[in-house]
Formats: sequence, structure tokens, C-alpha cells
Amino acid sequence: QVQLVESGGDLVQPGGSLRLSCAASGIIFSMFTMGWYRQAIGKQRELVATITNSGSTNYADSVKGRFTISRDNAKNTVYLQMSSLKPEDTAVYYCHAEFRAFVFWGQGTQVTVSS
Repeated sequence: QVQLVESGGDLVQPGGSLRLSCAASGIIFSMFTMGWYRQAIGKQRELVATITNSGSTNYADSVKGRFTISRDNAKNTVYLQMSSLKPEDTAVYYCHAEFRAFVFWGQGTQVTVSS
């Protein structure tokens, strides 16, 4: 059974930082491209960042320079370090795993940026 379990979501003030974690089980983690997506109320789900099995990263323009995605294959975990958070970063953040035709999603973790 595949599980992607996100954690780390919270309420944070503008300009603050958070680190999200996604622990994976039931997959050969090192083979998968891992990613973070987010969905704000009333909006479509959008890509935030991805990291391939070789460590190549890709970011949405809106988060470049503020967010960093990383992975620890020994812990089957992918991280999203978020800094300089803005109110428009408020959303449910979802972990995503993909390898060829195999695609899995986590349940999401809420990030709220507000004073």
C-alpha cells in the first residue's frame, strides 16, 4: 500500500518560514520524481516544485528564490523549505510521486500565511 504523508503545515506570519515534509512508503522512493503542488480555495491545483531521482529541481516562477525542495532517499522523505512566505502562498500543499505511469498523491497539509 502506497502512502505519502505530509506534515509541517501551520499558520505563519508573512515573511516567516516553514518546512514541509512528506514521508513515503510502499514505493521504491529513489526511483520516483517527487514534487509539491498546492491548491488555494477557488483555484486549480498548481505545481510548486519537483525533484527528480537524480536531484534535478524545478520551481514555479512564483516561488523561485524563496522555496527549496530536497530529498533524503535514506529516509524516503521529500522536503519543501519555504521562506519569505506571502499571504498568496496560503493553500493546501500536496506531496506528489511519479514514475512512468505510476502517480501517487498525499492527503495534503494546510499552510496559512496571515498576520
